[in-house]
Amino acid sequence: MRLPRTLPLLAALVLTTGQLDGAHAQTATVAPPAAAAATAGIPDLRGTAIDNKPFDLAKLRGKVVLVFFWSTDCAVCRDKMPELRANVQGWRSQPFEVVTVSEDRKRQDLLDYERLVNGTVPANQRFITLWAGETGYMDSFTKRPRLPETFIIDKKGQIAAHYLGRIPAEAWDKIADLL
Repeated sequence: MRLPRTLPLLAALVLTTGQLDGAHAQTATVAPPAAAAATAGIPDLRGTAIDNKPFDLAKLRGKVVLVFFWSTDCAVCRDKMPELRANVQGWRSQPFEVVTVSEDRKRQDLLDYERLVNGTVPANQRFITLWAGETGYMDSFTKRPRLPETFIIDKKGQIAAHYLGRIPAEAWDKIADLL
């Protein structure tokens, strides 16, 4: 049985707080066809998560995966975290994963943020997080023109959607359809 599409969104609205700083994208845009073509096929994303576990996106085949590129200095990015957590919790019985990739210049910025999260957010609302500066990190996604940037990966491992800026409501509908 599939959860109603609105359940994770309603939870996200209750949990979402934060200020926008205008320095980063505040509205979502669907990536232009050229960017989508550049990322066509099966993307590669590998590295060591911040919990020191090896990560390989290919091992998540069979699940719908939301890959979220962000930075701790991006207010819009931080503002989306409660929504991501609510959807992780709301769809925990579904084949769904959220993977975040920090584009922070310093690993310590991400670790400081994660220390706060670990002290305040229940374990069932956390997700896999990688740091793009980690030795051994690699991805085949397009270079990020701005943050946040989101990719939805279908169960076959292919890019089903790509958004620049805020994650729009239709992205959650797309995920629900793919589940």
